[in-house]
Amino acid sequence: MMRHSLKYLLKKYAFYFGGDQPHVSWLERFRSVFGVFAGLLLVLTISRYLGDLSGVNEWLMASLGASALLVFVLPQSPMAQPWAVIAGNTLSALVGISVIHFVDDPLLAMSFAASLSILGMFILRCLHPPAAAIALIVVLGNVMHYRYAIFPIMIDSVILVLVAAAYSNLTGKSYPNRPS
Repeated sequence: MMRHSLKYLLKKYAFYFGGDQPHVSWLERFRSVFGVFAGLLLVLTISRYLGDLSGVNEWLMASLGASALLVFVLPQSPMAQPWAVIAGNTLSALVGISVIHFVDDPLLAMSFAASLSILGMFILRCLHPPAAAIALIVVLGNVMHYRYAIFPIMIDSVILVLVAAAYSNLTGKSYPNRPS
């Protein structure tokens, strides 16, 4: 009886410990992880070069790793599509920068920035979860210049999407999704 109960409980609660995650082959895991590594290395190298060339110190965004996970590991997700990545990230940076100009309290500014960026992503149909982090990063870093939304945010997002499209298609994955 106890044995049956333990087996039942393990099965019932496995969901809370990753039991809802689909099985992913080791080949696909390595394909995805290598894509994230190569993609980020390429994007960051290009971005750093562009930053050096233009004299801009801010050439990377911390949430790029989360965007890379979506475009390389879950390329079929609606939240990994080019419009979601590029527009979501850029919009969230613009919202965060705008909020800083109007809200002095950091706690309120962060809350406004994240929630308003999500509202904007809903309206523009470009939901991209890492973008909400960009709104927070902008407020935490007290980024006041709208240029930041163009470089590094938009430029890095475009490069990431282009690299992901090339890599995915070279390795047998379709990205971006094509409407049927």
